[in-house]
Amino acid sequence: MSKPQRPRTVFRPLDGILLLDKPTGISSNQALQQARHLFRAAKGGHTGSLDPLATGLLPLCFGEATKIAGLLLGARKAYDAVAVLGTTTDTDDADGEVLRERPVPQGLSDADIEASLAPLRGAIRQRAPVYSALKQGGEPLYARARRGEVIEAPVREVRVDALALVARDGPRLSLHVECGSGTYIRSLVRDMGEALGCGAHVAELRRLWVEPFRQPRMYTLDALRSLRGGQGEAALDACLLPLEAGLGDFPSVHLDHEGAGRLGHGQVQQVDREPAETAVAYGPDGRALGLASVDAQGQLRPRRLFSWALPDPGPSATQIDPGA
Repeated sequence: MSKPQRPRTVFRPLDGILLLDKPTGISSNQALQQARHLFRAAKGGHTGSLDPLATGLLPLCFGEATKIAGLLLGARKAYDAVAVLGTTTDTDDADGEVLRERPVPQGLSDADIEASLAPLRGAIRQRAPVYSALKQGGEPLYARARRGEVIEAPVREVRVDALALVARDGPRLSLHVECGSGTYIRSLVRDMGEALGCGAHVAELRRLWVEPFRQPRMYTLDALRSLRGGQGEAALDACLLPLEAGLGDFPSVHLDHEGAGRLGHGQVQQVDREPAETAVAYGPDGRALGLASVDAQGQLRPRRLFSWALPDPGPSATQIDPGA
């Protein structure tokens, strides 16, 4: 007897940003796909991976908002982490296999911990974890690591704006981190542990905010499922932020009807503002029209426009996901 098939998801055009509270135990892409199916969003993307172990803010972009996902990917972020001293793992977190156990130094003081953290602040060079999504030769490092290959993880320049010990409970240290894009909290904890001579790994990790969402109203997948089942799709859509919410930290250029039309046709035009590599062009109704640059001569050049800024964009076709 054949198994009953689940109904296919009929996707729809949908634009906006969802501030998802990612659960532990699933990848960022799995979280994205679950949310995308709940909203029936035809197009979606996330703004930088959280490890499966991690929870917290994962901004998801639907529809035209995917055009600004790269901007959010490079934003500053904040985390709370719990590090466990004395044990190192192959992934540098609790999901990995134990590589080595060492005693925590007797009489370890807060001053000792501070001394191990101080070199990890500011502009630093950091070696990424072997089990990471960074690619070498077009393949993620974690895929090669799972095959048992010997890997030399890349060393990159990152920025750590804040790294503080918040509390201690035996070998468990609660840390607060604020950092720039590309920083691995697992690597910070690994390097701290080595400086202390006993090793360490991340046991818990939660992302608190991603600029510009400093005080985010987050939604869990369970809460979204409950909303959809109890109040319907309109209640789900009310959870979305307009894509403009992700653009508030960038320079703005406000255009009149004529200027908006020229922008939509890809024309360069003179504006009265300081140079900016990335600026947001707004129409007379206050809606963002797209991303642009402004050169030293005040020339506004379109870079990436949203569909409603283009002349006669045409209807959007409903899509069906045959694998849903």
